Amino acid sequence: MRLLLLRHGQTPSNVRGLLDTANPGPGLTRLGERQAAAVPRALSGRRVDAIVVSPLLRTSLTAAPLAQERGIEPLTVDGLREIEAGELEMAGDHAAHRRYLGTVFAWARGDVGRAMPGGPDGHAFLGRYDEAVAQIAARGRENVVAVSHGAAIRTWVSARVAGADVNDVERTALANTGLVEIEGDPVGGWRLVAWTADPVGGHGLDAPAADDPTGEPVEG
Repeated sequence: MRLLLLRHGQTPSNVRGLLDTANPGPGLTRLGERQAAAVPRALSGRRVDAIVVSPLLRTSLTAAPLAQERGIEPLTVDGLREIEAGELEMAGDHAAHRRYLGTVFAWARGDVGRAMPGGPDGHAFLGRYDEAVAQIAARGRENVVAVSHGAAIRTWVSARVAGADVNDVERTALANTGLVEIEGDPVGGWRLVAWTADPVGGHGLDAPAADDPTGEPVEG
């Protein structure tokens, strides 16, 4: 199957640089709404058999224009939610961002026993995201758009998808409505097909000035 992992549109917390991972979470900014509205045209040449979202509000709002255009009712899959920030929740300083991203990319490198301060370890996150992807695959759809979250997508793909190098992913931002396309299945494994770091609607929908913690690159 083809799985298109689409990051949600911009939120007020992305703009403010906050590690906002709790449920239900914020809605979209005006830019986020425009990013979501651009998704149907960006995928106009692509077959879409199913759309899945996480329980967090921003993913269903991002999926809504595509779902309406294709006449598909999105399915909510709990395991697609963002990686919980624990004690770092709602932190906006760069040191907290680095600690959060340093932890999740340590998981991608195999240090799954390391825990987010006051939050999950790598076993817990990768296990529930693996289960979410397995649930999606079990439905038997060939082409699925899954709207998820920046750190969750980057971490899981780095850990589980052939052709995704964790060092490259760590250094590369994933903008709101950036897209990672993979192919395969939970038994045979997954391979990277394409990585679109910018919004699928084009550069005009990017927000380069935003201090966006779960999608930002890790430097140095």
